[in-house]
Amino acid sequence: MPVVFRYKSFRFFFYSNEGNPREAMHIHVRNAEGEAKFCLTPTVYLADSDGFDARTLRELHEIVTANLLLIERIWHEHFA
Repeated sequence: MPVVFRYKSFRFFFYSNEGNPREAMHIHVRNAEGEAKFCLTPTVYLADSDGFDARTLRELHEIVTANLLLIERIWHEHFA
């Protein structure tokens, strides 16, 4: 489970086994309060969440969008 980066109390990561065939590029976000999954293509969007309020989800969306190139690079390096 590669952790791509951390922000505040949040861990941004993906699983090494992302399905067969592999799911489209996405990132999981987790902390003690909840978990969310953001898909990255064709644009960043919330795919699933549990435990986060709307304000937190907006903030997480902004963080994922701001770090999109980093997430994509780590995804491709890991699954190459």
